[in-house]
Amino acid sequence: MVNLVLYRKYRPSTFSEFIGQEHIIKTITNAISSGMISHAYLFSGPRGTGKTTLARLVAKAVNCQNRKEKTFEPCNQCSSCLEIMGDRSLDLIEIDAASHRGIDEMRELRDGIKFVPAKSKHKVFIIDESHQLTKEAANALLKTLEEPPSHAIFILATTEIHKMIPTILSRCQRFDFRKLTVPEITKKLEIIVKKEDVKIEKTALELIALNSSGSIRDGESILDQALTFAGGSKKDIRIEDIKDLLGIVEVRLVSQFVDFLSQKKAADAINFINDISEKGMDLQEFTKTLINYLRQGLILRIMEIKENKNPILAGLTKEEFQKLQKQMTNFEKTDLEKAIHLFLTAANKIKYSPITQLPLELAIIELCGVV
Repeated sequence: MVNLVLYRKYRPSTFSEFIGQEHIIKTITNAISSGMISHAYLFSGPRGTGKTTLARLVAKAVNCQNRKEKTFEPCNQCSSCLEIMGDRSLDLIEIDAASHRGIDEMRELRDGIKFVPAKSKHKVFIIDESHQLTKEAANALLKTLEEPPSHAIFILATTEIHKMIPTILSRCQRFDFRKLTVPEITKKLEIIVKKEDVKIEKTALELIALNSSGSIRDGESILDQALTFAGGSKKDIRIEDIKDLLGIVEVRLVSQFVDFLSQKKAADAINFINDISEKGMDLQEFTKTLINYLRQGLILRIMEIKENKNPILAGLTKEEFQKLQKQMTNFEKTDLEKAIHLFLTAANKIKYSPITQLPLELAIIELCGVV
């Protein structure tokens, strides 16, 4: 039996399983249940936010043989649903525009669209990364998009909407997908670990979500890696395991360094940087974590946050949050802003510096006011 990766194994099979993008789901399901299906849709947004998954759900719903009138959920049991789920439907044509971007491919599509579906009501064409179509190919697609046969539905997906030509945009219903929030990604991961019968700390799942950059697919890939890291054992996966897996710098170390900065102890701060460098720590990763920590502190000061349930503070334990609160009282707001600017500059200079820790040392000296 083929071992599927998590993002394929737990791809939503109904609209109710789809997490996030509520505004899009509501519009699409209303269109399906009322029979007001458009001939062309354009899904735009960051990678891993559900564009292709939703396109497949639409294809399944419009061709479901058991779907009742004024409903929108596919049955997942009829032959049409099973064929789409098994990637063997003749009436669902998926085209990767990154590798099939020329005018010849679009002409073949234009000629083939005239033929009625093999067994379904609609022939659905999903064109992924559609912004990569050449100008000639896009122009060849235009007429078909404007006046397609009644049995055809086009769904174009793109991560770079600004590269789409306006004439194609004007022929499609456009839906803009957004990055998913940490709680939304965490919710999906919790569903997966429950089905996989794996014990993993809630804080560990939140850390995975935090490092997913708003992409649910990235979160599922990291979780897949974590389960492999655990080796199929039934022991609990802890937040420390995820930190080791991702090479994440301990907040405790950053907090200790920030203590030196708040107390203007430049010598201790420089010794600290050199010490962790000698121990093999990636200073760029350390600086990245430091900048995020200072950002969290600045926002905590501005918004007067009293507890660590705010999404901006995701990844901090209760103890770490309390420590951050205490540290921020030792900083003036202007000092915090200055620190963030200095370390942002240092982060950009580290990769080009002949001495890796030198940009950080200069930032420390300037921040602590050492003459």
